[in-house]
Amino acid sequence: MRIPAHSVCTAIRDDIVSGVFERGSRLTEEQLARRYGVSRVPVREALRTLESEGFVLTRRHAGAHVAEPTEQEAADLLDMRSLLEPLGAARAAQRRTDAHLKVLRGLVRLGQERARRGQGEDLRSLGGWFHETLAQASGSPPLTALLTQLRHKIAWMYAVEQPERPVEAWAEHGAIVDAVARGDAERARALTALHAERSLPLHRLKRPEHGRVRVSQHVVNTTSARN
Repeated sequence: MRIPAHSVCTAIRDDIVSGVFERGSRLTEEQLARRYGVSRVPVREALRTLESEGFVLTRRHAGAHVAEPTEQEAADLLDMRSLLEPLGAARAAQRRTDAHLKVLRGLVRLGQERARRGQGEDLRSLGGWFHETLAQASGSPPLTALLTQLRHKIAWMYAVEQPERPVEAWAEHGAIVDAVARGDAERARALTALHAERSLPLHRLKRPEHGRVRVSQHVVNTTSARN
């Protein structure tokens, strides 16, 4: 059974984002194939994709390495998100489906409940799902892909603290959904821009430990290959 390159790509990207492979560390096809239990063909394709996304850099005579973005490049990621997320919300107000709206409202209900209970780890996951669904509701695959890539890179470069008042943060999510439901694109844009601005102080740059690569084995999930 041939494992799809996109499954291998997801596994490598997740390991880069989580710090299993530190910035600047070398990535060999043999090493990765052994780690994920696949052949070198999907690994080679995955590395090409990750290089196009900016996670991997191929150096002449040195092979593939995890990229090492500068602090300025990291700051640019937050600026880009501040521009693109409000655009996505405005598009969602114009193009969302009833299914998108149902999921968004459900996530807001869960988020508000978990915020009242102080369940911070749940809130982190719910916030990611909320913004992913809002991007999908934009009805623009290119914009959704850009926002997804930005979220991955921001998670790679930054540690994000929980807001001091999570109930208020989830009230902001609820107000965004209300604007999307009414089809009010400008209000959805403005509320999302304000929400992104308020989240900026919660981001702290991660300081990498150069050259360290954890050696625990990780087998690629093959579910998608069976479908």
